Amino acid sequence: MSVLIPQFEFVDGADSSIRYLEHGWPTDLCRWHSHEVLELHLIVDTYGKSFVGDFIGEFSPGALFLIGPNLPHNWVTDEFGEQVVIEKRDMLIQFSLRTMNQLRDIFPDFRDLDGLLQRSMEGIEFLGFDKQESQAYFESIRDSSGAEKIVNFLSFLVRLKDHPDQKRLSIANTDYRNVASSQPNIAKVVDHIIENFSDDISLAQAAEMSHLSATAFARNFQKLTGNRFTEFVTRVRVGQACLMLQASEEKIATICHEVGFKNLANFNRHFLNIKQITPSEYRNYIRSELQIKRTTEHE
Repeated sequence: MSVLIPQFEFVDGADSSIRYLEHGWPTDLCRWHSHEVLELHLIVDTYGKSFVGDFIGEFSPGALFLIGPNLPHNWVTDEFGEQVVIEKRDMLIQFSLRTMNQLRDIFPDFRDLDGLLQRSMEGIEFLGFDKQESQAYFESIRDSSGAEKIVNFLSFLVRLKDHPDQKRLSIANTDYRNVASSQPNIAKVVDHIIENFSDDISLAQAAEMSHLSATAFARNFQKLTGNRFTEFVTRVRVGQACLMLQASEEKIATICHEVGFKNLANFNRHFLNIKQITPSEYRNYIRSELQIKRTTEHE
């Protein structure tokens, strides 16, 4: 088994409304892991590397993320001296998608949050969100209880859904089924692409599968996924390539064809455009970072 397979974390009370946590650095809580609940995560202190699904990036104080259910993640602070201990590096809120869906069923106005919850399946970083404002929201949720706690939390989500600069992170294993009830025909096409990513499928074929005209399909597909049809297919293929680069020793040329690209040059160009790193650099970097962390945990 690859050491890159994330630990699954069972969150006690996952069906409850919300759960607040905070911790420092270093800590055993920081590891490559996933869980069924969504997670709002604020970096209070330190600089380092963020790993979300197949995404690799940099974080600094004030970095704010929303991580969807079952999406592996970890934040690794850069080494700056073994004796330095950070008392509070992370503030986080965990909440259940099931609870959010129940809230939407009772109060249809909360469908306004569907887009945010949908995008969380890939992981979101809220670029440029004011650190003091986000920390104040976290503290208000931490320090309140009952109905006031829920109101503070929902106010934060409403504020986040309208933030203008939301960076979508991971492109592998995106699951839209839990938040696509309003577009079941489009969700069926998304499922088909994810399950048959190496097959050729045209926009016309996809539109026919969804029982919509090509124009209506293209419009609704972009609304659901945030991508044009061809862009989405490419992103899914690159995401699958990332998983294979992490967990297998197959040659890059072989992976290129297995995920549906016709030639290596085209694969390399799309991979670099989406990931800002070459396939070989991606494989070497993510293995060296995450394998070390997972190996030393069990020593």
